[in-house]
Amino acid sequence: MRPFWLTMTTMTAFLALPFPDAALAAVASHDTIDLTHSGFGIAAVAVFVIAYLLVMGEEFLHLRKSKPVMVAAGIIWALVGIAYAMAGDTHTAEQAVRHNLLEYAELLLFLLAAMTYINTLNERRVFAALRSWLVSTGLSLRAVFWATGGLAFVISPVADNLTTALIMAAVVMAVGAGNNRFIAPSCINIVVAANAGGTFSPFGDITTLMVWQKGMVSFSEFFHLFLPALVNWLVPALLMSFAVPNEQPQAVSEAVRVKNGGFAIIGLFAFTIVMAVCAHNFLHLPPVLGMMTGLGLLKVYGYFLRRDEITNAIPKIRGPETIGNDITRERPFDVFDSIKDAEWDTLMFFYGVVLCVGGLGTIGYLAALSQAMYVDLGPTWANVVVGLLSAFIDNIPVMFAVLTMNPDMSHGQWLLVTLTAGVGGSLLSIGSAAGVALMGQARGVYTFFSHLRWTWAIALGYVASVWVHIWINGAMM
Repeated sequence: MRPFWLTMTTMTAFLALPFPDAALAAVASHDTIDLTHSGFGIAAVAVFVIAYLLVMGEEFLHLRKSKPVMVAAGIIWALVGIAYAMAGDTHTAEQAVRHNLLEYAELLLFLLAAMTYINTLNERRVFAALRSWLVSTGLSLRAVFWATGGLAFVISPVADNLTTALIMAAVVMAVGAGNNRFIAPSCINIVVAANAGGTFSPFGDITTLMVWQKGMVSFSEFFHLFLPALVNWLVPALLMSFAVPNEQPQAVSEAVRVKNGGFAIIGLFAFTIVMAVCAHNFLHLPPVLGMMTGLGLLKVYGYFLRRDEITNAIPKIRGPETIGNDITRERPFDVFDSIKDAEWDTLMFFYGVVLCVGGLGTIGYLAALSQAMYVDLGPTWANVVVGLLSAFIDNIPVMFAVLTMNPDMSHGQWLLVTLTAGVGGSLLSIGSAAGVALMGQARGVYTFFSHLRWTWAIALGYVASVWVHIWINGAMM
């Protein structure tokens, strides 16, 4: 067997074959170099493509999406490090990866705080109480279609679109059990509404959060997207509503009480968002500082809430002769349960994406892509294409790539790409986390092909929303 060091030497020499000597000399001054035509660059692209094919096949392979991209990130940066080390530069690659890690750390902590609040509200049965109220209202199926879509549009700017979609889909499944003509279009409506609602708020989607934290769009400027986002939802909703039977569903009675402290936590969450906005807008500090302070307040409040529940817990007796070990108590509140239940696979996937895209950017591919899209094609058409790409590829890597390219665009164009990246995923059921989750929740009823039947209507909404943005925000373009 060939010695390990000889194998690695041979492999490195092979990768370096297309690597021009002039480029090797260029890094002596610690400048980034173009590795796009080198063996290192080509190998990095191949690794990323393979990893993302595995991500796209998650539903069939049952391989969590974070695993392949985390491995790919390590391999890509190893290739970058070897390339720069061969050129005698031991600093540029390190500085680049540390910059990407800092960006990821800010988003990780921000999202962790937001997810903890959402999980806590779920544990306090706030969302269950909302679902219970909707189920017991006695609305017609068409009215439920509009109500769930409207609430998804309104809630998703604060809660993430995945949580919002799951809550509203639970209502649809409960009200229209067995009525596929109602469930399928209602699920599509929820996906479109949740994705559209998430675009006019920094808290509605990871992509909007990235744009806000990067400083490309201020907090107040996001609200310029309200009307385009509303049009994006209303156009397909109106067309689909005619296919929803206007029947009265079977009456369902379900009562759920919000647990102690639920409404106070809603107030704390609102105050946390205010702190994040004020930290960014007035103190010029990263918004994550406000979010983590708010998480600290939640943990302090949770301490008193837990003490109260432990002190006042009343044993539930299973029978008149029950004694000792047969007494059961409801589990008292623990904020660390909410932290534990955060979407860690998504957070780790985000790590892999940030590092993979950052590595490809260091190699030089994003600069070439930026030239092809934003210079040759033009920013408006390029941003429309970004939205179409989001239907096939998760909008997180797409938006992070745009931010890493950092093309010279007006505020209106940054708002346009925020809109298109957010709503473009609605074109296909696999284009957003909300769509993928609902295919699992309404398995066999809401499917890729049932969504595809209405893609033409969603595309009309997509075109209409872009047109409305250009029309009403033309002065910013």
